[in-house]
Amino acid sequence: MMSHPTPDLPILGAALGHEDLAAHRDWLLEAPRDLELQAFVDAEVLDGDWSDLAADTVRLLDGHAGRLGIHGPFWGFTIASYEPEVRKIVTRRFQQALDVCAAVKGTHVVIHSPFTTWGYNHRGLYPKDATRTVEAARETLAPVLSRAADMGVTLMLENIEDIDPADRAALCEALDWQALALSVDTGHAHYAHGSTGGPPVDFFIRAAGDRLGHVHLQDADGFADRHWQIGHGTILWPAVFKAIAETGANPRLILELRDKAGVIPSARHLEALGLAR
Repeated sequence: MMSHPTPDLPILGAALGHEDLAAHRDWLLEAPRDLELQAFVDAEVLDGDWSDLAADTVRLLDGHAGRLGIHGPFWGFTIASYEPEVRKIVTRRFQQALDVCAAVKGTHVVIHSPFTTWGYNHRGLYPKDATRTVEAARETLAPVLSRAADMGVTLMLENIEDIDPADRAALCEALDWQALALSVDTGHAHYAHGSTGGPPVDFFIRAAGDRLGHVHLQDADGFADRHWQIGHGTILWPAVFKAIAETGANPRLILELRDKAGVIPSARHLEALGLAR
């Protein structure tokens, strides 16, 4: 029997490209749905004149009442590079992302975790790595976090290759910035569980605790980063949403799918399960 959504269920949002905004506008406006813009990730966009794109985004989203943010740049770098010149480039990219946030009135930027499978498997063999990672991340992010705090923007640190869900939480504590929160990507966590020995997805959620500010909702098979429509993979969604509720946090719940045509069907699927609306 299908359950019916109730007003106290969490409200779903989505990650959309600019070309997808018009098609999802009615859905985005029917409730205060959180939205993540994916049009400002690439270097060629950030280095170009994106002002018209930002202005058109604001126009398309007139009346939108949910929280708005962007996926930040990530191609080809880590936030914790040991190379000083690379760190300067990464800092500049994130400053560009904050420029975009200012233009579209965004309140979050997704950034990627520096933790890798290689690093996890070699833990203890290179004892200085833990300290070097924290210090490199601090140097990269300090000016960005300072500016973000002044703007009311939060950087959301997303799990990528992470095996231990506690690593990012420990990094956040070490950096000690309120403008830094945790994101859990369900497909990435499911990959870690199925392919690299990590715990199930709900463990990643619980480990984030009250620092959980953002969740990328996508289904997968545990083998690869599928970004499938919800219900098309093997993630146990009741366990995920139970864990989200137990954190006591109010994260942005962002459907991040390869095929954006699956966004609304995914939302309806979770509604039918009585988990979200």
